[in-house]
Amino acid sequence: MTANQFDTSLPSTRQIQKCIKEKITVEFRLMTGDTIIGRIFWQDQNCICVLDSNNEQTTLWRQAIAYMKPLGDMVEEKGLVPQNANFEVVPV
Repeated sequence: MTANQFDTSLPSTRQIQKCIKEKITVEFRLMTGDTIIGRIFWQDQNCICVLDSNNEQTTLWRQAIAYMKPLGDMVEEKGLVPQNANFEVVPV
């Protein structure tokens, strides 16, 4: 496999694919300290595209991401966010 091929066998790639398939809400913390919350729309070897509550796309370069945390149903189950709440990009 060459260095620029997309490796779907990696655990991180599979985790993101699961988030896409199950439409899990995730939080991305960027290296700049900004936080982006939304659902992952697609990924490739360089970028991840996130849909916010307005269905607007934000493309993140992978090297700009400090971490990703799936929020999923856990946030709604604990009553932290109403089920019909809108998620938005939040600058830190």
